[in-house]
Amino acid sequence: MSTSDQDRRHRNPRNRHQLPPVVALARSKASKRVLLRVASVACGIQFGWALQLSLLTPYVQELGIPHAWASVIWLCGPLSGLFVQPLVGHSSDRCASKYGRRRPFIVAGAVAIAVSVLIIGHAADIGWAFGDREEERIKTRAIVAFVLGFWILDVANNMTQGPCRALLADLTENDNRRTRVANGYFSLFMAIGNILGYATGSYNGWYKVFPFTKTVACNVECANLKSAFYIDVVFIAITTILSVSAAHEVPLASLASQTHGQTSGTDEAFLTEILGTFRYFPGSVWIILLVTALTWIGWFPFILFDTDWMGREIYGGEPNQGASYSAGVSTGALGLMLNSVFLGITSVLMEKLCRKWGAGFVWGVSNIIMAVCFLAMMVTSFVAYHIGYIGHEQPPAGIVIAAVLIFTILGIPLAITYSVPYALISIRIESLGLGQGLSLGVLNLAIVIPQVIVSVGSGPWDQLFGGGNSPALAVGAAAGFIGGIVAILAIPRTRIQKPIPLP
Repeated sequence: MSTSDQDRRHRNPRNRHQLPPVVALARSKASKRVLLRVASVACGIQFGWALQLSLLTPYVQELGIPHAWASVIWLCGPLSGLFVQPLVGHSSDRCASKYGRRRPFIVAGAVAIAVSVLIIGHAADIGWAFGDREEERIKTRAIVAFVLGFWILDVANNMTQGPCRALLADLTENDNRRTRVANGYFSLFMAIGNILGYATGSYNGWYKVFPFTKTVACNVECANLKSAFYIDVVFIAITTILSVSAAHEVPLASLASQTHGQTSGTDEAFLTEILGTFRYFPGSVWIILLVTALTWIGWFPFILFDTDWMGREIYGGEPNQGASYSAGVSTGALGLMLNSVFLGITSVLMEKLCRKWGAGFVWGVSNIIMAVCFLAMMVTSFVAYHIGYIGHEQPPAGIVIAAVLIFTILGIPLAITYSVPYALISIRIESLGLGQGLSLGVLNLAIVIPQVIVSVGSGPWDQLFGGGNSPALAVGAAAGFIGGIVAILAIPRTRIQKPIPLP
């Protein structure tokens, strides 16, 4: 049966009465300004995420965790997403709060983010208070505090981003163009948050602005990280207020009476619905999930080791051994900031690109660009190693420029990854009668399951080939290329008429 035939069959009203029930709401169309303000919370979330990506892997290794096990620390993110995102999506679809379905989760997630980054920033101080000492290579108590904060942070990120995207989908009312525009705004604010976050992470003088952050347990690098997270707390508070004050949700007042006295079956209903959702998916949805999984197998090795790659393989440094590694991490953060500039520019052009070429084609080409960039990173590492400067002098300007340029170009496919899959799945899931929160939770499964695989396997895989980052990047390049080909060939390219401007 063809994909179009399957889509028509699943849109048929005779089949839709079997789908899990979702309460329908009467909504008024949201203006472009409202969509922009609601999406602004992505800026605050991504500010902290950028700090996390650029600084935490080096920080983990400074606490004494070996490179091979650093990826396992990041396993908590995918695992929390595996369970938290679908649960939050399911709960927000049915939340009967007078403040709306999505906003309570957004606010609670933002508060949890603030708490978590404070725990992470003070991990070294907490470890010292419980008995860690400077001469110890592995600071066990600080690592425990760090992992606790990291788990809370990833749970909070999932708790905030999912409902925010679902709220945007609610406000666009299954309008294909509005859905793409809303997700483009979300991607744009992620880019702005990235730019600000990576710029903050690349500055090495925050401990001078906040001198109290440098303590007997917390050196200059640690104090810079702690100071950056203080800024993050303020930023997430501002953007959360902007976001939740813009949307006026209709409370599900009737839902409370429908579920009164039936709370004992909530967990069973949730598990049944999650598992039962898959059998209603047409072929086009499964293709989106497959390409999403392949895309994130590609991205996750880069996300894990981007600044570490710059510090080790371009600058030839090691954590806690001289200034070369820290210089590489700072250069990597600069490259990621430029990456975010390209991410923002691409987000602005997203609607035009998808209207002209089709979302599937744009997604596929972006994956191929991603694969080529990962191959270029491997070539750059090979050239840097054989030039012979590592361990003796600073890297040549040409090598540094090439590495930063690769990071910058990767902003283009990253913008597509942050936007197009969510728009495609929202449009197709809505026609099946499923709630947006649950649908985005299901998409998240296609993101986090590959991340679990990469987190568990990338460290040992890299060690098998000598301990560098290139083996994981090779797997990422292969997965990205295959995903790109599948997207180009299997996701239909629909012709979209020139739209009337949004209000």
